[in-house]
Formats: sequence, C-alpha cells, structure tokens
Amino acid sequence: MYLLLVVSVYVVFAYYFVDWKNWRKYYPTVQYFIICNLLYNFIFYNHTLWKYKAVTVSWLNHTLIEIAFSFFIVPIVLMIYLRYYPAGKKQYVYVSIWIAYFTSIEYLFHKKGLFPYENGWNLFWSFIFNIILFIVVRIHYKNPLVAIAVSIPIILILLSLFHPTLEELK
Repeated sequence: MYLLLVVSVYVVFAYYFVDWKNWRKYYPTVQYFIICNLLYNFIFYNHTLWKYKAVTVSWLNHTLIEIAFSFFIVPIVLMIYLRYYPAGKKQYVYVSIWIAYFTSIEYLFHKKGLFPYENGWNLFWSFIFNIILFIVVRIHYKNPLVAIAVSIPIILILLSLFHPTLEELK
C-alpha cells in the first residue's frame, strides 16, 4: 500500500526535521492550508480537478487519501518548509526547490496512474498552483490577514476557470 509507505516516509521526515518545540508557531498556517484544501474538496466534490487513486485496495478512495494528505503529510511538509525558510536571495532558490519537489512528486504519481487529472487540470496548472501555494503559505505565516485577502481572488479565479457552469452539472 503506497499510502502507508508515503505516510511512513513523512513520519521519518517529521522525526528528523520538524521543530516540535515550536509547533504552535506553525499551527495557524497548517490550519489555513487544511481549511483551504478541505474547502476545495467540498466545492469541487462532484467536479474534481484531480483525484487520488489507490491501486492496492478497493476501499482506499480519494477521500481517505486526501484525509491522510491533509492531516499527516501536509502539516509535516509545512512545518519543515517554514522552519528552514531562509532570508535574503536564498529564499527564491528555496521556494523553487519546494515547487520543483511537489511538482515532480505529482508528475511521478500521475505517470503511475495514482493522480489522474480531470476537467481541464494538468501538470502545468499544478506547477502554477504550487508556485502560488508556497508563496501564500509563507505570506500566511508572516501575516495571516494578507494571505486570506490574497487567497480570495485566487479562489475566484480558480472557480471561474475550472468550476462547471450550472448547465454542465445537468
């Protein structure tokens, strides 16, 4: 079961790289991501842009994989990302590495059939989304209200580009 393997890898990352003494500093930003991610899953429930697909057991569906991603993997990733965020010009390289990492992992999972795209979404859009994601997460960590203000137009743009019209839902 690949999900168990992935979660196990991130638990090891958490043990070695997460600053557990300061987890409260990261908690609001982790919550922000989880809320946004669950909101996406609610709004796009019947019109997903991508899905997690299990190939090992039939009962492991998109929802269960999404829960594991949202509540185990993402908190670890965000706490590592924020903990080691550098100052100065190094931050551009740092953010680029994270964008490349997330996009590459998604590419591999997509090629294996574990992450199919739907309704016009593709790796290019995921790349753009990852750029926005890592920038807005850092903004949220520094100033949550600014991040929320930035997120609203981003959500509206995504809805206008990818959400089905009422005619398409019939």
